[in-house]
Amino acid sequence: MFGRQPLNRSGSFRAENLGQNAMAMIGNLCFTLFVLGVLIFTIIAATYQPEDPLFHPSTKLTTFLTSTSNATFRSDETVLKTGEDFMPSNQSAFGTFINATDVALSDSATTTALVPDCDLNSRIDCTDPEVFHLLMRSAIDKFQDIHFYRFGKSVPGPDDNTCDLAWRFRPKEGKTASFYKDYRRFVISRSDNCTYSVISIGDYHSGVNARKKRKNQKPGFESTAKGTEASAPVQVIGEAVNDSLPVVASEGKFKSGRYLMYSGGGDRCKSMNHYIWSFLCALGEAQYLNRTLVMDLSICLSSMYTSSNQNEEGKDFRFYFDFEHLKESASVLDQSQFWTDWGKWQKKDGLTLHLVEDFRITPMKLRDVNDVFIMRKFGSVEPDNYWYRVCEGEAESVIQRPWHLLWKSRRLMDIVSAISARLNWDFDSVHVERGEKARNTELWPNLAMDTSPANLLATLREKIDDGRHLYVATNEPDVSFFDPLKDKYTTHFLQDYSDLWDENSEWYLETKKLNNGVPVEFDGYMRVEVDTEVFLRGKKQIETFNDLTSDCKDGINTCRSTS
Repeated sequence: MFGRQPLNRSGSFRAENLGQNAMAMIGNLCFTLFVLGVLIFTIIAATYQPEDPLFHPSTKLTTFLTSTSNATFRSDETVLKTGEDFMPSNQSAFGTFINATDVALSDSATTTALVPDCDLNSRIDCTDPEVFHLLMRSAIDKFQDIHFYRFGKSVPGPDDNTCDLAWRFRPKEGKTASFYKDYRRFVISRSDNCTYSVISIGDYHSGVNARKKRKNQKPGFESTAKGTEASAPVQVIGEAVNDSLPVVASEGKFKSGRYLMYSGGGDRCKSMNHYIWSFLCALGEAQYLNRTLVMDLSICLSSMYTSSNQNEEGKDFRFYFDFEHLKESASVLDQSQFWTDWGKWQKKDGLTLHLVEDFRITPMKLRDVNDVFIMRKFGSVEPDNYWYRVCEGEAESVIQRPWHLLWKSRRLMDIVSAISARLNWDFDSVHVERGEKARNTELWPNLAMDTSPANLLATLREKIDDGRHLYVATNEPDVSFFDPLKDKYTTHFLQDYSDLWDENSEWYLETKKLNNGVPVEFDGYMRVEVDTEVFLRGKKQIETFNDLTSDCKDGINTCRSTS
């Protein structure tokens, strides 16, 4: 028999290895405890839900809207700041991030407010926070189809029981990036126990005392947005308009500037789309060359828009477009002002002119020109004398037309906002374009049938509910043509709101002042601008058959609306 063999001991159990094994085990244990701690912390962090002062209705946001305390409000305009203040300029995704209309209010809180220690015979204190709360809650209750974004401070009205309040808003179902501003007059009653309640809210822009007054600005000319493309801010409709002409502050500023002018050509008295297409080419080249565009603010209005059926000179650019936005976002100078300064300082300072008489000389070839003034002079042969030819061919991929700089006139947009407000921003719209073909039932029976009231009514029945307010945007002068629609809808037309531009209107007085005291006609192009913009604000928008030749004529193949 063999003797018993001794057990083989692994080298790891040798005495000399015990210290190393102990250290390894301690290290593994510490790592395990660390991982376990991280896991526990992660679980706690993922499941913990602290009270959020922004989204919990039991916290200060709701308390603010229902409080009866003597709170004070501090900001640049003493305003309630809501979602607008957190919103990027052109992103509507944040439109309901913080919205006063989303806050639940009790029925009693929306109609009355208790003001302690009041004098029944005194004027209502519109600056009292409780009165402000009352006005704000009343507006939120009354105007259900808009989102409020900012309230201004409440100010006294003309009578002891009236207060004026302004706010900024957007339609709940609006499709534009613009903010609107309204200011209304509130009539307030006061009971014996010092309880206040709102008994009426005035019409659109009735609270004129709450309208923001623009501070006087020192005249001066600044060359802005050179070499860069400025981001377009959100347009605010309803603010005071400052479209005064920019001036050059000094001789030094003038001679240090660089200028571009387009002169002559066949663009004058063409359609407005033609004018826009050419003007934006000039503005795009000026930005590409880092130069100030010297522009002629006097427009020739095509006969297609005039009541005289004749081309009409002397129309001001500011009648149709927002010059305030343009001059603040781009470097522009009025032509008459430029020539005055050029005459004073050109010889004295040795300012040089670079003349270009061929549109085929591309903007890229002018990048290295050092002369103070570049003038593109266009001849008399059409279409080679159209301004937009500069931006064709090789330059097309280089010059970007800055559409974001050309907005419609804020005075006209205020009319749009007034019409929409009278319709409580709760209406549908239809666009019916009729031309000679549609009206000539003998030569074009099929087209006449396409735009007939019966066919139109059949189309609308499928898309718009009976009884809705329907705004009809149309070039048809005889609106009785649409009488059959009245059986199903409450119809509205642009001409129904002519008081917004008649001789007693704010638009009439402001444009008359702008036109050196001469009354301004509400012409065909203005009607198209307003009609189109009201149509775009309908909750449902129905386009119908359009038998007219496109207004994008004279070699232009792109129509763009300015907003």
